[in-house]
Amino acid sequence: MIVKEIQKTALFDALATTLYIIIVSGFMFFGSTLKLGRVNTILTPIAFLLLFVFSTALTGYLIFGKPAQMYIDGKKKEALSLLSFTMMFFSIITFISILLLLIFTI
Repeated sequence: MIVKEIQKTALFDALATTLYIIIVSGFMFFGSTLKLGRVNTILTPIAFLLLFVFSTALTGYLIFGKPAQMYIDGKKKEALSLLSFTMMFFSIITFISILLLLIFTI
């Protein structure tokens, strides 16, 4: 895998993870207006924990899945490069979101 392909894959994985987080956050934020989870029932914590476990699995797959497979296949240098670029892009996205939060709440 060449460096440009690794960077493109890393950026896609970081953006896909970000998009998933935005969707879940929007659901949780706007779900309160629909009164989701306000009824005192056992289904509320079950649904929350199911979403939490699914989110962990999906984001783990998006960030670590391809690098782990590459590492197992013997492409150790490319795997570490992909993981590094993915984490770099994701940390930049995280920093920008925190910066936006600070800008719009001050």
